[in-house]
Amino acid sequence: MPNRIKIGIIICDRYRRCAGGKCFRALKNREGAFSVYADRDVELVGYTTCDGCPGGNVEYAGDEMVKNGVEVIHLATGLVVGYPPCPNIRTFKALLEARHDVKVVIGTHPIPEKYLKMHTTLGTWKAKSWKSILEPTLADEATRKSYD
Repeated sequence: MPNRIKIGIIICDRYRRCAGGKCFRALKNREGAFSVYADRDVELVGYTTCDGCPGGNVEYAGDEMVKNGVEVIHLATGLVVGYPPCPNIRTFKALLEARHDVKVVIGTHPIPEKYLKMHTTLGTWKAKSWKSILEPTLADEATRKSYD
């Protein structure tokens, strides 16, 4: 297995002004969904928004990232923790994987504690289908709090 991997990140357009601080911190510290790269060098080859509902930039962004050698595309944690969570996240994952034959991971940085508490209160993530979506970005309480 090569030691270097190229990734791209697609964020929710609601957070289009996001400078990427939590994602980049998690990447540097190999936390959240980036923990799988603990023993690897990572090169970020793309970072963009979905362009708003229904995600008009996802198709183009995937094309561009693949041209830049992306091996894994991460759909940012913001797509999961926003109110409401992105209704198209599963479609984005399926489209990118089918069209580009790349791995797509839902999540980047750990879910902040404040979002976990609110979505638990609201019952947003009760359905069993959310378990696999949340798994890469759930962390211990101290780590979640550090991302608040």
